[in-house]
Amino acid sequence: MIEVKDVEKSFGDAKVLKGITTSFETGKTNLIIGQSGSGKTVLLKSLLGIHTPDKGTIAFDGRIYTDLTDDEKRALRTEIGMVFQGSALFDSMTVEENVGFPLRMFTEKTPAEIKERVNFVIERVKLVDANHKKPSELSGGMQKRVAIARAIVNNPKYLFCDEPNSGLDPKTAIVIDNLIHEITVEYNITTVINTHDMNSVMEIGEKIVFLKNGVLAWEGSKKDIFKTDNEAVTDFVYSSNLFKKIRKAQNKEI
Repeated sequence: MIEVKDVEKSFGDAKVLKGITTSFETGKTNLIIGQSGSGKTVLLKSLLGIHTPDKGTIAFDGRIYTDLTDDEKRALRTEIGMVFQGSALFDSMTVEENVGFPLRMFTEKTPAEIKERVNFVIERVKLVDANHKKPSELSGGMQKRVAIARAIVNNPKYLFCDEPNSGLDPKTAIVIDNLIHEITVEYNITTVINTHDMNSVMEIGEKIVFLKNGVLAWEGSKKDIFKTDNEAVTDFVYSSNLFKKIRKAQNKEI
């Protein structure tokens, strides 16, 4: 579990995070949603240690990040996997070289051990006959699968995804959502996803944190969204065509 307590972050005179307190649960897909400028990206970067909060704490299973030594922070980083918005694959490397990169960089595994683990995760994300292909030879959905394989190759406790469905068609986006959810449950990972995709909210939103103007305005599950009378949430959520259709169907049933 990741626990966030009273986190504030400013850049100059602009206060971006205003006392965020929440938790991200292990074995569940935790989503951060909100409009542009709501603070969700700054919160994600704070969780990753890229930004240091001006106030408050972030704890990884009881370990407060700012209290850790440099060696302890480095050790914690080896427990983190990251799926970037644009996949961020190395163009000059093959799929298996991309996936194996964290193992070569951060472990002392032998080449044989690396190859075995790489083949396992490539198979797990259902990439077929892609080991020796370059990213340019892959579709957007396949590139995301490679990014996910690389993120989990070192058995992370924590998985962060920044707009994992960016640039994907709706059908492929659902496949990627479900893959992330399956891996989260299967390996009991604490997964945090920064997204604006309402389809993701409905597919895998087990815990949803909604930010508005740097404040945690609401949190709950995908089921709770339809029951809330929080105006900020309903204004945001029902601006989506998907949710308009769902609300219309619900009204007909009533």
